Amino acid sequence: MDKQPQYIRFDWAMRRLLRDKANFGVLEGFLTTLLGKTIKIQKLLESESNQEDKDDKQNRVDVLAEDDKGELYLIEVQNESELAYFQRMLFGTSKLVTEYINRGENYEHIRKVYSVNIVYFNLGGGTDIVYHGKTEFRGIHNGELLSLSPFQQQRFKVDAVSDLYPEYFILKVNDFNKWSKVPLEQWIYFLNTSEIPHDATAPGLDEARRKLQIDRMTPAERNAYYRHRMEGRAEGRAEAMKETARKMKLSGMDNKLIMQFTGLKAEEIALL
Repeated sequence: MDKQPQYIRFDWAMRRLLRDKANFGVLEGFLTTLLGKTIKIQKLLESESNQEDKDDKQNRVDVLAEDDKGELYLIEVQNESELAYFQRMLFGTSKLVTEYINRGENYEHIRKVYSVNIVYFNLGGGTDIVYHGKTEFRGIHNGELLSLSPFQQQRFKVDAVSDLYPEYFILKVNDFNKWSKVPLEQWIYFLNTSEIPHDATAPGLDEARRKLQIDRMTPAERNAYYRHRMEGRAEGRAEAMKETARKMKLSGMDNKLIMQFTGLKAEEIALL
């Protein structure tokens, strides 16, 4: 039996490989599957909101893409739990709205922003794997949806008020490991397991199969990749231990016992 190829984790691919124009097809396929419309990436952009921080190298990866219509796609991978992650999503889109309009330009030039968040932790209290958020205005008396006038629709080239505002997608991928015939679920399976079964049909996964094989990396790239994985696992274990200590502390357990069970220092426990 032929050995199944191993694939690079998506967060590492975003950090290194998918920033190459020759590999845009992977991101295009992912966005096309998620949004239900064909996305053609024109270029990747640099933004204050997607600069990598040397102290945050394991926890966050951002890619900012622009399509052929000038719409912006902020794709973020978050590996570790963050209490204020919802607010961070808001901050990221707000920064893009203000960064990508020139001083003195009319408000109608504000760009459409899609915030795509791939999270590997249990964000919030929902049990679904994909969430979509957008802005709508409804009457408080009759529930009527506020719509654009025909002139506004023609001028802004959109159908609804929500089309003018940022949209948010949250993919909670950590626990999804069932292969499916549904294209979006195939992508979520890949994001969680880094596996691409032979019958994958979702846009972009065939491209990922060709471009993201570990065996096609140079020895130096493979060494850097495995080092990154080991560091990420170590940080994940440390974060899990802090979470355990936090729960022990909330239950009223003595700090000395917490130190004994978790190996954390007294000053670390005090900060929890």
